[in-house]
Amino acid sequence: MDYKFTGKFKVCAVQAAPAFLNIEQGIEKAIDLIKEAAGNGAQLIAFPEVWLPGYPWYIWLDSPAGWSKYVQPYYENSLSVESELFDRLCQAAKTYQIHLVMGFSERAAGTLYISQAFIDNHGQLLGVHRKLKPTHVERAVYGEGDGSTLKVYHTDLGNLGGLCCAEHLQLFSKYALYACHEQIHVASWPSFSLYKGLSMQLSAEANCAATQVYALEGQAFVLSPCAIVSQEMLDMLCDTEQKRSLLDIGGGFAQIYGPDGAELCEFLDDKTEGLIYAEIDLASIGVAKAAYDPVGHYSRPDIFSLHINRNVTERVKTIGSVTTTANIEENESYVSE
Repeated sequence: MDYKFTGKFKVCAVQAAPAFLNIEQGIEKAIDLIKEAAGNGAQLIAFPEVWLPGYPWYIWLDSPAGWSKYVQPYYENSLSVESELFDRLCQAAKTYQIHLVMGFSERAAGTLYISQAFIDNHGQLLGVHRKLKPTHVERAVYGEGDGSTLKVYHTDLGNLGGLCCAEHLQLFSKYALYACHEQIHVASWPSFSLYKGLSMQLSAEANCAATQVYALEGQAFVLSPCAIVSQEMLDMLCDTEQKRSLLDIGGGFAQIYGPDGAELCEFLDDKTEGLIYAEIDLASIGVAKAAYDPVGHYSRPDIFSLHINRNVTERVKTIGSVTTTANIEENESYVSE
C-alpha cells in the first residue's frame, strides 16, 4: 500500500445525539453536520458507532421479551448500502468534497451489522467494515463480520481505517490494521452513559484509555467520535425507575489523538452536541515510529506472526454442477436402460 510521508489537513469528529429510530431525519442531520465540517475546512468527518439510526440501548435495560417491540422499528430504520438514503450520504461527501466515515446499523437482507462506511471526497464508497464480533448483548441484534472487511483504504489524505467500539480491545484486529500501515484511524463509539458507577469496563475512563493506547501503539492519528444520549431517547427507553438508574443523558467523550497518544483538542461537555477539530501533520507519524513500530523495527516476526482469513464468508458452497432434466437427456450415462 502507498504511504504518504507528509501532508497537513484538518479533521473532524462528531459528538451528537442520533435521530433515534428515524433514518430519514438521521440522514438530514448527518448532511447538516457534513456541510458544517466542510465549511470549517475539515477534509474528513467521522461519526459515532451505529449513529444511524442510533445505538439500541434497550438491549442493556430489559429482557429480549421486554425490548421485542423495538425489533421491527430498528430493522426498518437500519440502512442498506444499496438504498437511495445511502446514496445521499455519498452525494453529500461529493458535494462538500470531504471524506466521510459513517457509523451505521447496516441492513443486509435479513441481518443487521454494526458497520462503518468509508466514503471518499468524490462520493465513492471505498468499503464497509463490519464489526467482527458484536459485544455481549449486541449479539442478540447484530451478526458477525468477516475478515474481508478488516481493511485500510488508501485515500488522498493517507491510509484510512477504522474499528467499532470494543474492537479496540481486540489485539489481533488492531495489529491487522497496524500492519496495513494505517495512518488515520476512526474509533467509532456510542456514548458512555450506561451503568455509570457500576461498570469500569463500560466507562468513559476505560474506553478513552483504550482509544488513546491505539494511537500510541499504532502511531496513527485517531478520531474518536462519540454519540450522546438525549433526553428524548431517555424518555422513550426508560419507563421505570430501574431503567433510569442504568442509563443517563449525555455520555459524549469525543476526542482526537496524535500518533504519540497526545490529546489534540479539548473535550466538550458530555451532554453538549458539537464538532471537534484538529490539524493533522502526517510527518509526525515518522517521529512517533522512530520510537515504536510494532509492525516494523520494533517487532519479532521470527517469533510471532498473525494469520488472517480475508475471504468473504460463504453460507452456501456449491460442490460440482447442478444436474437438470436437460443435461440428463443429453448425457447417456445418466439414462437408465
